[in-house]
Amino acid sequence: MPRLADLPPPAAPAPAPARPRGVPVDPQKYAVDVRPSRIDGQGAFAAEAVPARRKIGEIRGESISVREARRRARALARIMIVEVSERRAIDASASTDPLRYTNHSCAPNAVLRIRQGRVEIYALRDIAPGEEICADYGESHHEGRLRCRCGAPGCAGRL
Repeated sequence: MPRLADLPPPAAPAPAPARPRGVPVDPQKYAVDVRPSRIDGQGAFAAEAVPARRKIGEIRGESISVREARRRARALARIMIVEVSERRAIDASASTDPLRYTNHSCAPNAVLRIRQGRVEIYALRDIAPGEEICADYGESHHEGRLRCRCGAPGCAGRL
């Protein structure tokens, strides 16, 4: 019978592939699919179970001034802009991050958090695979003029 000292040492784990310089780290912590939403247009859907209070991922985009963000918002039918401070905003219109399709709901299962100029999305409760990820947008540039389509019980009716 071989002794522990006679066995070969365990193989070292394969190193993670090197990320080319200038390629950002993937901010998604859980798999998210984009597909048609019953709420509005496209939506972000959990492709795997997401436990409560876990970071799902981030929404990245072009950093612009709030003034420019508001100018762009007036010209767009679909707006993917988040103000991260009184002076800066993130325009995710050209982003490839699937969470940019997070729709509004008056009964959200996720929350947007602004941290160090980044837009992060966290689960408020357990989210099942296939469930649409939704957040309460709070104050928006719509100022109550846009009809809410979330369909949640107790829906506020307007954004």
